[in-house]
Amino acid sequence: MRIEDIIQQAEGRKLEFKREVPKGLDICKTAIAFANDAGGTIFIGINDKPRKITGIDAEQLIPLEEQISNKIHDNCSPIILPEIVFLKHRDKHVIAVKIYKGSNPPYYLKGKGKDKGTYIRVGSSNRLANQDIIEELERLKSNISFDGLPVFLKEVKDLNIHSLKEQFEQTTGETLDEVTLAKLGLTKTEQGVKFPTHALVLLSDDPLKSQLFPYAKIECAKFKGTTPGNFIDQKSIQGPLSLQAEQAYQFVLRHISQGAAYQGVYRKDRWEYPVIAIREAIRNAVIHRDYSLRGQDIKIAIFDDKIEISSPGKLLPTVDFNDMEAGQSDIRNKVLAPVFKKLGIIEQWGNGLQLIANALKDYPEIKLAWKEPGLNFRLSFIKKYHDEASPTTYASSASKQTESPKDSSVGEPAVHYGSPTPANPFQNGFANDYERLDVSHERFRTITNDYGQLNREERAILQYLLKHGKISRREATRLTGYKDTKTYEMLTGLVEARLLKREGKGRSTYYILSEQLLK
Repeated sequence: MRIEDIIQQAEGRKLEFKREVPKGLDICKTAIAFANDAGGTIFIGINDKPRKITGIDAEQLIPLEEQISNKIHDNCSPIILPEIVFLKHRDKHVIAVKIYKGSNPPYYLKGKGKDKGTYIRVGSSNRLANQDIIEELERLKSNISFDGLPVFLKEVKDLNIHSLKEQFEQTTGETLDEVTLAKLGLTKTEQGVKFPTHALVLLSDDPLKSQLFPYAKIECAKFKGTTPGNFIDQKSIQGPLSLQAEQAYQFVLRHISQGAAYQGVYRKDRWEYPVIAIREAIRNAVIHRDYSLRGQDIKIAIFDDKIEISSPGKLLPTVDFNDMEAGQSDIRNKVLAPVFKKLGIIEQWGNGLQLIANALKDYPEIKLAWKEPGLNFRLSFIKKYHDEASPTTYASSASKQTESPKDSSVGEPAVHYGSPTPANPFQNGFANDYERLDVSHERFRTITNDYGQLNREERAILQYLLKHGKISRREATRLTGYKDTKTYEMLTGLVEARLLKREGKGRSTYYILSEQLLK
């Protein structure tokens, strides 16, 4: 890459500019931070603010190379070997100090020791690592993930994993017995006693989850305007980890709008945001967040001009959001991820960023932005046309106003404007039974008025129950057109909201309306 291109980039995770060789141990701290993360390059002879190539005197190049190399070698542990090259731009010389991602972290200042001398890269600065980060770096070196560590506070036999067992059996057709738990890395045996791992505790309904991981939740909020402040709606999702992503996704769908575009006589629904990309981003936040960081939860904020999804933990060193279409499958939580795949929450390794990139191709009016504020990773879906006329206009989800479709000639798209319609326009044949149900049922009208935030599929379930009395998961799957996992999560959400009651066990499970709806 040419120097002209390099100086156009902002300082950040992998890049630092210095007018001259830093005094003291600053260059060592940067080398350590780069080695503990994704690597990086220090350019010496380029001023940062204002950005300008100041250059290094030619006769100083060799002495400075030796000085830099010796300083990093003598003060960093384990040993860091920089690659130093000289670059020339017109009549000015620049030194590039390349630091590779280390294979033996944590790296630290010899004179300070590991606890007080370990640095990490946070944005464009170096930050002293706390004990949680140091432990994570140690696990990284040993290829051990936090979610695979055992928890000795309770034996597996005493842990409440009823919901997980039921979800696992209904999704996979397999029994989540002791052998399967061990194969999935969800349990560890010590001196003949089986203990849960962090992953199993996170997936459980047990009070131990709230005790150890009170922050393993998703805080969702819809704000009025474009900045945090006035809440329109908010929800704290704290249930088993395997159900959180879908519940958060449904919250987003309730607060974004959908237009119905017509091409000739054919209708095509289009959300104001790429919902496939948003769903994948939420799933990634749950699967890849750092559960070892205490006191931090996932946050989803919906504004008038953007949706932000923030999760604890820096971006993994091998993941590059600037190359989203390349298959990238680095995994932070090595136990949870295969379980999520087994449950159908994720479908294929390494295609998450590709899904997001492909979904965005159909939304030229949406810009994707990412940043790492502190020890968090934030993904933002931003409307480019919020303050001007956008290619497609959507009604506010809060307004509930409906306009007539615009006039159009054959072949030109017309858009219906209205309040948001939920995901899945009932693609299969059985779904049409919903359309034929008695929409005049007075009890149904009362229920849906009382619970106005129900989406179309949830309303279909309630209406079906009013007519038939009970519904199995298979019937609900056919009715909504959802996949098995999503149907289970929706039914579980309705049970948790005390709208439905679960009866039976295993494959004989069915759902009925709760007592409060039958009063």
